[in-house]
Amino acid sequence: MNHSFRLLPVRHRLLQSRFVLGALVASAFATVHPLAVAQTAVNLPILTLERALQIAQQRSAGLIAQDAAAASARSMAIAAGQLPDPTLNVGLTNLPVTGPDQFSVARDFMTMRSIGIAQQFTRASKRQARAAGFEREARAAEASRELALANLQRDTALAWLDRYYDERVGDLITGQGQEAKLQIDAAEAAFRASRGAQADVFAARSALAQIEDRIAQSERDVATARTQLARWVGAAAEDPLGPLPGLQTVSLRPQDLETALVHHPQIAVMLEQEAVARAQADAARADKRPDVSVELMYSQRGSAYSNMVSINFSIPLQWDQRHRQDQELAAKLALVEKLRAEREEETRMHVAEDLAMLQHWRSDRERLQRYDASLLPLAADRIDGDCIAPPPSSLQRLRTQQFRAIFIA
Repeated sequence: MNHSFRLLPVRHRLLQSRFVLGALVASAFATVHPLAVAQTAVNLPILTLERALQIAQQRSAGLIAQDAAAASARSMAIAAGQLPDPTLNVGLTNLPVTGPDQFSVARDFMTMRSIGIAQQFTRASKRQARAAGFEREARAAEASRELALANLQRDTALAWLDRYYDERVGDLITGQGQEAKLQIDAAEAAFRASRGAQADVFAARSALAQIEDRIAQSERDVATARTQLARWVGAAAEDPLGPLPGLQTVSLRPQDLETALVHHPQIAVMLEQEAVARAQADAARADKRPDVSVELMYSQRGSAYSNMVSINFSIPLQWDQRHRQDQELAAKLALVEKLRAEREEETRMHVAEDLAMLQHWRSDRERLQRYDASLLPLAADRIDGDCIAPPPSSLQRLRTQQFRAIFIA
């Protein structure tokens, strides 16, 4: 992308709204999902994030529309740089309608059959200004294409991540269900051996029922995420997902934000729109100088009379420029100022958003490191201190609950 947001690597900047969760999940699931490994072993197609972005770009009709808009503006730029088409005039002048020469085109000396051609000679400065305006519109369409592409890739990446996270959560809940069944068996065995209470059996069964309800919700979430992903990648949404891309580092630097944001797709579009308005102001300024039109006419009379040639010059009388041309130019200049102010305000908003995003990302990384270094080990020690044998995935479930709590917070 020529005007892409360069504060982050291409993949990272398209995942801004899921960046924190992506970093947490990348750390939470350090191993490759076993289902993906099995599907890779049998050579089934894998839908990686890069492949999803490529498919979405190939399927997008919005990008085709922006390409067509740019091509249309460039064609108009070529046309605007040319002189207006000449005008062919054919007429009959001074035809008698009464008397002995009634409706005769040859007997009266004043009757003339005329044919002429007229050409308006638009000043070169005007034609260049108008062509420049359309060329700027073409560039604005190209910038809009880059913005549409960035939005497309962002939405595709979010849909991909939503499905990835929903599937991982579903796997953990399914594992909890399997452990809950083992706990039911253990509680029933303890009750039969008179080493446990019947209430423990009921509690274990109630926990399993709640987990099964969560499994149903998780399956619904996965199906919804797959449907949303299919909007962007079509049938490829049914393919198994590849591993999560690395989301551990960013190239975002607070001191470079204002200069780097010039390349943000939305800011680039606003810059081109401002350039279009300036080109239109230049065209309005050029319109303050009138153009000259020239007409050459050949008039034929009766055979007894001589034929005639006429040449006419015409020029608009801009007798009230203060209330017409000057006001049109003032309106265009005011539009330029409006777009400039809006661009500056949008840049400030993006700077604030990016700074907040960076602060949240750093804070959540530190929180995750604290969970890894202290909270999770302490929880494991507490479980061991209570003399309760933790199920195989208890720590993984606890870790999952922690990073979900961070994201929700």
